[in-house]
Amino acid sequence: MKQTKFGKLWDLLHSSFWFVPTLMVVLAMALSFLTIQLDQRLKTDLTGQFGWVYSVGPNGSRAILSTIAGSMVTVATTAFSITIVALQLASSQFGPRLLRNFMQDTGNQIVLGTFISTFVYSLLVLRTINGVDEKEFVPHLAVTWGLVLALASIGVLIYFIHHSASSIQVDQVITVVGRELDDATDRLFPHKIGRGVSKELPLDIPANFERDVYPIKATNSGYIQAVNDDQLMQIATENNLLLRVQNCPGNFIVQGNELVLVFGRERVNKTLTKNINDAFVLGLQRTKQQDLEFSINQLVEIAVRALSPGINDPFTAIRCIDQLSASLCHLAQREIPSPYRYDNNDKLRVIAEPITFADMTDAAFNQIRQYGTTSVAVTIRLLDAIAVIAPHTHNKADRATLLRHASMIERGSHEGIPEELDRRDVEEQYLAAIKAIELRL
Repeated sequence: MKQTKFGKLWDLLHSSFWFVPTLMVVLAMALSFLTIQLDQRLKTDLTGQFGWVYSVGPNGSRAILSTIAGSMVTVATTAFSITIVALQLASSQFGPRLLRNFMQDTGNQIVLGTFISTFVYSLLVLRTINGVDEKEFVPHLAVTWGLVLALASIGVLIYFIHHSASSIQVDQVITVVGRELDDATDRLFPHKIGRGVSKELPLDIPANFERDVYPIKATNSGYIQAVNDDQLMQIATENNLLLRVQNCPGNFIVQGNELVLVFGRERVNKTLTKNINDAFVLGLQRTKQQDLEFSINQLVEIAVRALSPGINDPFTAIRCIDQLSASLCHLAQREIPSPYRYDNNDKLRVIAEPITFADMTDAAFNQIRQYGTTSVAVTIRLLDAIAVIAPHTHNKADRATLLRHASMIERGSHEGIPEELDRRDVEEQYLAAIKAIELRL
């Protein structure tokens, strides 16, 4: 359970603009105290020993640090304004669900943290400069580090300008989301087909399961962001229960609705109900932690927005289809786990329906097919994507899914495309897709 909770906490911290800058400010404060202490303890003319150490008196040091501090506030404000504009543009062009991707951009967080930490460092060093003759103190080493941070901030500013311009390009956005989708596939389905996949054990569901189960209801409402499978297995084993999970990550659960069905109602109590609810991590929005469909929906949202009459950008939709086809090829080569989970004594303990290739294909193609019915280019690219995915499938169910989508796309073209020659082009691509599927049968 701790691992699941930690995953949610890390996701929250990673998608915030305050966490990384706060860490950098703390490091800047520690650096200022360290350099000042070194200046006070050495009590020697560092400029005589090291030619690179800053060597100006109290007034000049104050002027330098004051300039650095004032400049960093101005630059940080400008960078923050640019970031807000980028977020607004991303929300309107790509969809509000992609804002989280921009907020998780570590580069932007480091840029903001660099400016703020340099500002804080300069202020902390500035307060120690004493110009009185009897007690004159100029922390030459600390001031030198202030100049180093200022130069680093200039480099970071140049990087930020380039990064801001490139991060809002649609190809970059689609590539990042596709990479996250592939990473989630590797994390949730680590086993490749044909590589040591264990055989499914015989099923032993009790005959009176449906009649004698007891529903464990959700104590809160929200999106299921993660489910701790190990925690559920431990609960079922320790209490000699059979659990059937009714919802998977990505589903919205309403307080009072069935969360888990328990076979062994006589052992259900308040503690058990609480422990089962604690195995489910709920939140206000969907995340990519265990929700594979979430990343697919992000790509679909970009494509659907591009196909809207107000934007009419089929090229962006085609780019999304290409990325979806690559991700589905990756998923098709992964072994989908059995819904039946057994304990160490080979006793059935948990039933949890996994996300299947058919579910992901439906999520990827349905809305694009529906909104792109009138676009010849989009229709042909959908069929081409099916032909690309087909060689990577390894079972009849996956190929039947592709065949079903190819048929729906072809039928939709008869109503959405009025030109006969365009329909003929679609028909040719449809036949190519069917041939690719049949070669795997």
